[in-house]
Amino acid sequence: MSSAHDGRALPPLVEPADALEPDELDRYSRHILLPEIGATGQRRLKNARVLVIGAGGLGSPVLLHLAAAGVGTLGIVDDDRVEASNLQRQIIHTTADVGRRKVDSARDAIAALNPRVQVDVHPYRLTEHNAVQLIGRYDLVIDGADNFTTRYLVSDAAELAGRPHVWGSILRFAAQVSVFWAAYGPTYRDLYPDVPPPESAPTCGEAGVLGALCGVAGSMMAAEAVKLLTGTGRCLLGRLSIFDLAESTMREIRVAPDPKRAPVTRLLPATPACAVPGPATIDTLSVSDLRGVIFEQPGALAELDIIDVREPAEFELARIPHARSVPLSGLRRTRVLEGTPVERRLILYCKAGPRAHAAAAILRQAGYAEVRVLDGGIDAWLTALGDEAQVPGGLPCDRREVGT
Repeated sequence: MSSAHDGRALPPLVEPADALEPDELDRYSRHILLPEIGATGQRRLKNARVLVIGAGGLGSPVLLHLAAAGVGTLGIVDDDRVEASNLQRQIIHTTADVGRRKVDSARDAIAALNPRVQVDVHPYRLTEHNAVQLIGRYDLVIDGADNFTTRYLVSDAAELAGRPHVWGSILRFAAQVSVFWAAYGPTYRDLYPDVPPPESAPTCGEAGVLGALCGVAGSMMAAEAVKLLTGTGRCLLGRLSIFDLAESTMREIRVAPDPKRAPVTRLLPATPACAVPGPATIDTLSVSDLRGVIFEQPGALAELDIIDVREPAEFELARIPHARSVPLSGLRRTRVLEGTPVERRLILYCKAGPRAHAAAAILRQAGYAEVRVLDGGIDAWLTALGDEAQVPGGLPCDRREVGT
């Protein structure tokens, strides 16, 4: 295990590329004017290969800044598609990209910004089967993931591949950014040794996030990458930067390797404490099935509860008939449904599914056996509703806006 490092005087990650072309000298002139970077540093950026995990809130500014900076090859890992609710903070995507794969949208945005950058798209999830091999193909990995499973996986794979790891995390108005590198200092596991359960912290979909926060944190992560690639300045290795835009405060804490932590020797599958429960463990039902219950079997409604686990503001924007609001954020604290017997049949839904599955897992642990999740959430419900002013049975569905 390496000792703590303050981030100073780390060697450049890559060798310089051949001489810059005239158009590159013009494009990158403001970098070249910096003595700490200069033409040699810019040639290192041209020769660099950086893998970015996630093309979302953090990945968007990271990718744009690294492309503008002239990083020669950018890899993007993301299996998601662009949604309208992404556009408030995921600035690499536009309205025209809604419904497209994020990796494709990001690739096109980078090409428009800097056609000299090579973009390799990886439209799949990072797993214990592909993480080390994929990260090993790049000089540096940047983690903009939004879940604990991927964060620990990236940290372990980067340690095995011997690669530095730039990491960031955001929620509401606050963010954290750091650099991990087992060869010189701590890893993510030294900062957060214990893998938390998925229901232990709210997501941005539950608690919200200031869009500009993503830009601040993502730009900082891109700057850390540039410093590592060129050997410039003092990076955040061994330090955690914490900032709060609501209070306009920034502070820093030291992070050191845990001498008792055993080095990572192999990647393990996601553990039950870290894996998000899915259809394999929680029963689902389709929109057509739920519509049948509501509009064709009204007597069945007396025997079940339809529960919306989104936040109250989302519930006010759009809801399914007969649903009641029980936000996941509150359920995390109470762990039960007050006044609802455990033998009661429950149907849960959120925007698309993940929060409802997390809520179902909590309720299963509390003893509720008859718990099902609406497949596709209210998004699927409103899509099936189409342009109808009323749903079958004459009960209106408030569809002023799809919950985000």
